[in-house]
Amino acid sequence: MSYLPIEQYGVIGDLHTAALVGKNGSIDFLCFPSFDSPSVFAALLDDERGGSFRIAPVLEDARQDQIYLPDTNVLISRFLSDEGVAEVSDFMPTEDGQRHRVVRRAKTVRGEVHFRMVCRPAFDYGRCAHEATRSPEGVLFTSEQLSLCLRTSAEVSVRDGAAVAEFVLRAGESVAFVLEEAQSDSPAARPDFVSEAFKDTVDYWRRWTGRSTYQGRWRETVNRSALVLKMLTYRPEGTIVAAPTFGLPEAMGGERNWDYRYAWIRDASFTLYALSRLGYTEESASFMRWLEHRSADLGEDDLLQVMYGLRGERDLSEQTLPHLEGYRGSSPVRIGNGAADQLQLDIYGALMDAVYLYNKYGQPISYDLWTQLVRLIDWVCEHWQQPDHGIWEVRGGKHPFLYSRLMSWVAIDRGYRLAQKRSFPAPLKRWLEARNELHHHIFDTFWDDDLEAFVQYQGAKTLDASCLLMPLVKFISPTDPRWLKTLRAVETHLVEDSLVKRYNTGRAAPDGLEGEEGTFNMCSFWYIECLSRAGELDKARFLFEKMLSYANHVGLYSEELGRRGEHLGNFPQAFTHMALISAAFDLDRRLRARA
Repeated sequence: MSYLPIEQYGVIGDLHTAALVGKNGSIDFLCFPSFDSPSVFAALLDDERGGSFRIAPVLEDARQDQIYLPDTNVLISRFLSDEGVAEVSDFMPTEDGQRHRVVRRAKTVRGEVHFRMVCRPAFDYGRCAHEATRSPEGVLFTSEQLSLCLRTSAEVSVRDGAAVAEFVLRAGESVAFVLEEAQSDSPAARPDFVSEAFKDTVDYWRRWTGRSTYQGRWRETVNRSALVLKMLTYRPEGTIVAAPTFGLPEAMGGERNWDYRYAWIRDASFTLYALSRLGYTEESASFMRWLEHRSADLGEDDLLQVMYGLRGERDLSEQTLPHLEGYRGSSPVRIGNGAADQLQLDIYGALMDAVYLYNKYGQPISYDLWTQLVRLIDWVCEHWQQPDHGIWEVRGGKHPFLYSRLMSWVAIDRGYRLAQKRSFPAPLKRWLEARNELHHHIFDTFWDDDLEAFVQYQGAKTLDASCLLMPLVKFISPTDPRWLKTLRAVETHLVEDSLVKRYNTGRAAPDGLEGEEGTFNMCSFWYIECLSRAGELDKARFLFEKMLSYANHVGLYSEELGRRGEHLGNFPQAFTHMALISAAFDLDRRLRARA
């Protein structure tokens, strides 16, 4: 089987779900109508059973290219050859309250070009059969769970459950295809729908991008990352998914294949921090409402989960899809995520940092939310000593991780500061004592004199890149002698040029999985921001520019990079783009100050 590399895709979305569109004109991944819905196209995981929707010219030796319309999530795939030049434009209308649609428009720019279209859905992750029939409205794909309709003015035939069309377009001519939910209670697309929807979608994204307050030297790059983060937002609830995909491997051919289509408390909190830096507060307000609902749902002894479904679902039971081969044979392909039930103490620090910043730069939080936060902070004061699974969600058992202790300190510190700023009732004396105890504990327990660094977990002799958050969350000065020694140790053990590993899988805390993994893009940007804050601006800028060169052709990043710079893991990854924004913001500010 042949698979287009992960980095050869652009992404479109409608704030409910997102589709991966290859440079070859094929939509090879789409869960529909929501991020967490079963897939209808998943050829990226199995090109025979997964389903795809391809529109491409029949041009010999055509060069393929792809761009975003500036400041939008509207994607244009271009095909260039001596015979002609053709384009396929892709977008998903963002108008709220409408039925969900994927709009594709084929166009000839130069010459006379022969196109071929094949739309072959595979419902319910390729597990559910369907019927394809022609109707006056187009081609209707009917399954037990979902029905889709493909509308177009082109002549379409039905073959083996797929819609197929072949057509010729001269220069300036175009044909549109609209794939939408088949709903009797919602009007079908009007004849002029495509041109109006294109304009409305472009206007929506440009209005949103125009709200950014960032005017730094990497404006185009930062805007693209912000557009990615916005596209990963589930508008009805205000939640943010970690990535729109499942099953893309962190190690080729291995078992590190997870489902990221959920709302992690940690990921969402960090993402809102990045958006807030750019002046976007509406997204934070929506997430705070979602968080308030989750807090209100907690019983007296309940705690927040590590992650939730988009609408607050707690049951994210993990299962495998054995009928799918997996990306280049990387199996098992998993949906659901068993890490939802893990104990990860760090989420409370990420959450409280986001709440603190929202209260400062957005709107004052409510009293009801505060009462729930007090209970959670009290719990952290009582239980921060517990071993847990840590930020990387290891499946090799619990450990007393440095990062978990660090973010427990952040939870208490931000709660203490917020209570003082808002004059909220809180057990301040108890919190202050716990915060101080944690601070001493981290310096006394996790500092290793031989390594001259803070280690991954209590008693370890290994490092973890999550320690790079220590100066970023203001636990330690970025120029403190102990921190600078730790930074040098990280460079020695985890850094390869500009690329940073999370940890050394063979020597760190056992993660319960076989095989190696790539370098972690988020950690690479954390490392750059640490250099910037430490005053090593020239080095930080050089490495930042090098990291930008690892983005794909439209500025997107996956979770990790392999040995040859290939993208690995779910794509695009919110964590990576969040860290890019944070690093760009800090580095640009310090370069301006120096100038």
